[in-house]
Amino acid sequence: MRRMILPLALAATAALGLVSVQSLARPAAAPAGPPRLIVAISVDQLSSDLYAQYRPTYRYGLARLGQGAVFPAGYQSHAATETCPGHSTLLTGTRPARNGIIANTWFEPDGPRGSKPIYCAEDERDPASSPRNPVVSAYHLKVPTLGEYMKQANPASRNVAVSAKDRSVMMMGGKNIDAGYWWKGSSFVTLGGRTLARSVRQNAAVSALLKKGAKGFAIPANCSATNLEIPVGKGTAGNGTFVLEPGKADAFRASPRMDGATVDLATALVDELKLGQGPAPDVLSVSLSATDYVGHATGTAGLEMCIQMAELDRHLGRLFAHLDNRGIDYAVVLTADHGGLDMPERLDQQAYPRASRVDNSLSLAVLAKAVSAKTGLQVMDSPLVFGEGGDFYINRALKPAERARAAEALLAIVRDNRQVAAAYSSQELAKTPLPSGSPEMWSLKERARASWDPVRSGDVVVMLDRGITPIPEPMIGAYIATHGSPWDYDRRVPMLFWRKGMSNFEQPHPVETIDIAPTLAAILGLKVPDGAFDGRCLDLDGGAGNTCGG
Repeated sequence: MRRMILPLALAATAALGLVSVQSLARPAAAPAGPPRLIVAISVDQLSSDLYAQYRPTYRYGLARLGQGAVFPAGYQSHAATETCPGHSTLLTGTRPARNGIIANTWFEPDGPRGSKPIYCAEDERDPASSPRNPVVSAYHLKVPTLGEYMKQANPASRNVAVSAKDRSVMMMGGKNIDAGYWWKGSSFVTLGGRTLARSVRQNAAVSALLKKGAKGFAIPANCSATNLEIPVGKGTAGNGTFVLEPGKADAFRASPRMDGATVDLATALVDELKLGQGPAPDVLSVSLSATDYVGHATGTAGLEMCIQMAELDRHLGRLFAHLDNRGIDYAVVLTADHGGLDMPERLDQQAYPRASRVDNSLSLAVLAKAVSAKTGLQVMDSPLVFGEGGDFYINRALKPAERARAAEALLAIVRDNRQVAAAYSSQELAKTPLPSGSPEMWSLKERARASWDPVRSGDVVVMLDRGITPIPEPMIGAYIATHGSPWDYDRRVPMLFWRKGMSNFEQPHPVETIDIAPTLAAILGLKVPDGAFDGRCLDLDGGAGNTCGG
């Protein structure tokens, strides 16, 4: 790579462990050879829109990444814009249609659970596992991750992942993982009991904070315009500062403090495992979940998200400063698993067209009753139609011809609903070729096909119209806004690459998150089997072609 022409953060200040990018002056020399550590960061629910809105305010970690190779129009090109499918694309380089992760939760009606859900990051073969309390595993991921390919090439490589969410750890780490940590209840837990000393100390620090509580965050100057109270459901949102009452672990999780604790644990793992300092390159996956939790609980356009963006920037700055201080040669990629839509109550005040909550006519109970009335079909002591998200399944107790009739009736009913943009049968999607070309131009059917699996996907796949929030009744403090649609506010995410000495380069044309793994493999000089990736290597050198060996 060419020498860097923009400044980057150096040593930490005593107070914050970082300095602002604007205060630096001297460019750094590019290191020779592949980096010793890949830092793969996912900011859960960081849409391209959110990144563009707050980009001028970033001063620390996100400002540094903005001085590398910037792809503002990265696409989670599939329709199932949820956490598990989104994370599954990042380090496998494959779409959900290939890697099998079609949703956070799906059903296998012909399997042993039948109408009971299967969680994407569990091993349901274990009798102790359930979707609410899973035996956490990457069992359902059909392809290797970058870390697994690195370990195949050299077993000395370490593959480490940390997040507030177990599914993020599993989808970025994969099956062959050296250390994995996620948040459960009120502390971090680990995969397979591989507890490290630093994680014990980190949990002790979090426990002390939860016991004590904390005052709200100071309001940044640029956040004053977002400080507006919006009525929603039986409460309000839009002007919170994340006051932490003692013992409120859920409030800790849905705040910038969750990202802070995740970064603290990540830096502790760097030191304890000496990541980036061994005989082979390592990979550290860090999925920061607070943006998603804040987005769900308060929406994407209020004071809460403005504070979250400022704190995210600071936490990333601390992470990079820690790596700098250790003298580690590292390369970073930052992206997101999906975007998000603000709560309809605020969008309505902004005259957003068609913004509303999903109608009760699309609830499972109402749809099942309508299908039964239309066909005369019933199933005793079991739902006729079941599912979650956009995947609807017909009960397998029916004969094949009856199931086909029920699916046809369901399609007719949902297609006639004013809040539905499109609906497809599994047979239609099976006949649809896998999409190619620019993801912004894909049809809704092609977006659905990119996250369709012949076994795991529903008999009918339904996509709501633009601006429809699939939460009929907002739950204050938990879920008032969400994602999961095939629209670009959920599909489009930033993709940022940085390494010391990299020239600043911005590419506005659409790329895909499946391009990340082949690009990192090229940076590492890692050989993978032909056809291992759905994505392509991206040029990070502004046309010089050095990244991909051109």
